[in-house]
Amino acid sequence: MTDLLLKVLLPLSLAIIMLGMGMSLTIHDFTRVFRQPKSVVIGLFNQVVILPLIAFTLAIAFHLDTTMAVGLIILASCPGGPTSNIITQICNGNIALSVTLTAVASFSSIFTTQFITAYALSYFGTYTEAVLELPVLDTMIQIMMITVIPISIGMTIRSYQTNFALRMLKPMKIASTIIFILIFIGIIATNFSQVGNALKRVGFVTLLLNIGIIGSGFLLAKIFKLGVKNAISIGVDGGIQNATLGFVIATTILDSVEMAIPTAAYSIWMYLTGGLLMWYLGKKNKVAISS
Repeated sequence: MTDLLLKVLLPLSLAIIMLGMGMSLTIHDFTRVFRQPKSVVIGLFNQVVILPLIAFTLAIAFHLDTTMAVGLIILASCPGGPTSNIITQICNGNIALSVTLTAVASFSSIFTTQFITAYALSYFGTYTEAVLELPVLDTMIQIMMITVIPISIGMTIRSYQTNFALRMLKPMKIASTIIFILIFIGIIATNFSQVGNALKRVGFVTLLLNIGIIGSGFLLAKIFKLGVKNAISIGVDGGIQNATLGFVIATTILDSVEMAIPTAAYSIWMYLTGGLLMWYLGKKNKVAISS
C-alpha cells in the first residue's frame, strides 16, 4: 500500500495538479523571473546554505546523537520537493519562481547534497565505506515527469485555449487543496508507527528546523524587498523538502533506517505548516498580497 501511494498515486496526483498549475502560467512569468534573478539567488541561498546551517546548529544545540544528527543534515541537504509548487500556488505566491527554485535546486543537489552529507558524516564521527552516489538521473527524471512536462503542457493549453484555461483555474485550485489533504492523510495512515517514533525522538528539533527555514525565507525576502509573492515562494520552497530523496540516502545509500527518522518527523511538520500557510494565505485576495 505504501509503495502504491508513494510511487504511483502521489506522482500521478502531483502531475495532474502541475498540469492545472501550468494553465495559470505564461512564458512571460518565467522571463520576468530570469530578468530579475535576485529572487532566485536569495531562494537558493536560503535552501542550500541557510537550511543546512540551521540543521547543524540545532543538532549541536540539542546534543543529538550521531545517527539523528546526520539524519537531520541529510534532510537539510536535499532540494525542495514538487509539493512546494502546489502550496505556493494555493498561497498565491510566485509560481514561476517556485518552479524555477525546485528545478535549479534539484540540479545543484548533484553537488551540494553529496558535499553536505559527506561533511556531516565526518563532523559527527560517523565513518562509512558507502560511496555517496546519489540517484541523480532518477531524481531529475522524476522532476521532469512530475513538474516540467505537465506544466509545459498546461502552458501550451493556456496559450491556445486561453478561455478554457482561465475557467479551469478555480476548479484546479480546489482539486489541489483536496489532493494535498488526501496525500497528507495517506502518508500518516501508511506510516503511523514510524511517525510516532520519529516525533518522539526528534519531533521538536525538526519542527524548529521547519519553522526556522520558512521564517528565514520570509525574512530574507523582506530584507531584500522582494515582495510578498516572492517571499511566499522562497519561504515555502525552503520549508518543503524532497523527503523521498532523504529516505533513499539514509536507507539505501547509507543503509541506516535510523538516519531516516528525522526525515519522517520533518515530513509531518512540513505538511502541517504547509497546510496552515495554505489556509491563512490562500484565503487572501491576490490583489491584496500582490507586490
